[in-house]
Amino acid sequence: MLKVINGIIAVVAGVGGALVLYWGLNALVERLPERSEERIKPYVFIGPALVMVTIFLVYPAVRTIYLAFFDASSENFVGFTNFVELARDRDIRVMIVNTLLWIIFVPAISVSIGLAVAVLADKLRARGEKLTKSIIFLPMAISFVGASTIWRFVYDASKPAGTEQIGLLNGIWTAFGNDPVGWLQVRTGSFNDFLLMIIMVWLQAGFAMVLLSAAIKNVPDETIEAARIDGATERQIFWRVTVPQIWATLTVVFTTIVIGVLKAFDIVYVMTGGNFETDVIANRFFTELFSFRQNGRAAAIVVVLIIAVIPVMILNIRRFRAEEAR
Repeated sequence: MLKVINGIIAVVAGVGGALVLYWGLNALVERLPERSEERIKPYVFIGPALVMVTIFLVYPAVRTIYLAFFDASSENFVGFTNFVELARDRDIRVMIVNTLLWIIFVPAISVSIGLAVAVLADKLRARGEKLTKSIIFLPMAISFVGASTIWRFVYDASKPAGTEQIGLLNGIWTAFGNDPVGWLQVRTGSFNDFLLMIIMVWLQAGFAMVLLSAAIKNVPDETIEAARIDGATERQIFWRVTVPQIWATLTVVFTTIVIGVLKAFDIVYVMTGGNFETDVIANRFFTELFSFRQNGRAAAIVVVLIIAVIPVMILNIRRFRAEEAR
């Protein structure tokens, strides 16, 4: 109960403090001459946000890059040694392969499912559409840790053969006369990685569906009717009329999920802790920093993550600029 009260106090104090701050700044600026007020007021309102971004985003990023060139204690300069060690470490190479698999499959599958549901649900009656979209979107209300806990019961393999299984998957598997399997320990073909990806897809498909559904509803009916008059089939209308008009939204959704995948930590940490060759970049950073106390290597991993995110951000920025130029 105390934690709830502390949380409420923090929210009220934070929001109230921000309101008081901006009210006070606005009152001070309004006392200035009109010409000065017009010049200064934009900076007064943007200023606190820039200060917060600098303190909590820019400075930590610069500091992390700086520490990536120091040893485990962050005291002795070691140059690129941390990066060289990461490149030579087999576990790091496995981690990179796993992260690439997540980047390739999770966004593509999430967007595909979201788009399919958005298109098909749009053809249902109003009540059916709302129900379908609510069911698909529901996992978005669950935290990553909560979702991982749910799926632990799906993959659970703690019960020996011949006993009633807790895990849903093993319950089905043993019903056909098979022995229970430790699914998250099956490394063949990165099978256990794909089992973890299913959780991320389950969470992100609803996000993709909501945005893509809104984009599809904004496609002008005139263009679709014109295509039908010209004799286009429904498949041709979808790929040649609808998809080009929602391409910007598709790109934004895809890149947003890619960024989320690069930061994926909770699922791997809760389900396997990075064991059984399921490690990903965010979990590896946590392990290096808090388990191995390797500050330099942990910072180097974050630098790699930053470098990986930059191309995605550039793509997003270019897409936004192209949309604004139209």
